[in-house]
Amino acid sequence: MYKVGIITLSDKGAQGLREDESGRIIKELIQDQFELVNQTILPDEVRELSSLLIEWCRTCDLILTTGGTGLGVRDITPEATLSIGEKEIPGISEGMLMQSIQKTPFAMLSRGVAVQRGKTLIINLPGSPKGVTENLSYLLPILPHALDILTDRKTEH
Repeated sequence: MYKVGIITLSDKGAQGLREDESGRIIKELIQDQFELVNQTILPDEVRELSSLLIEWCRTCDLILTTGGTGLGVRDITPEATLSIGEKEIPGISEGMLMQSIQKTPFAMLSRGVAVQRGKTLIINLPGSPKGVTENLSYLLPILPHALDILTDRKTEH
């Protein structure tokens, strides 16, 4: 099974003032296909997120972030993710966006990205429980194949 880390970006969540509902939903949705090896809540801080992503890339095949992808001043997840990524994977972000726009036009305000760093795939999911559920449900069928290729477990596609 592929090893997954979940990072929730939330200033209030990091202070213990808000429950991490989106992180819980991710954990529930992936539990049958993936092994959860790390999960945490961070404040919306570029340096802290960038450092943790780099560290977790040593042990995780997949890192899923939730939160920090909107238009708020403190929403920094895409910038931090792009700063440590080696290759951007626009098809994933565009696919999630198109899937979400069909359900709500507010999805156009989400700025999540997907990148590769080494043999790790990092995907930014929205912070809302509904956005996490819709986007991750859309991605789950393709993630094993993407990770097979990325980690050299399968070389033909």
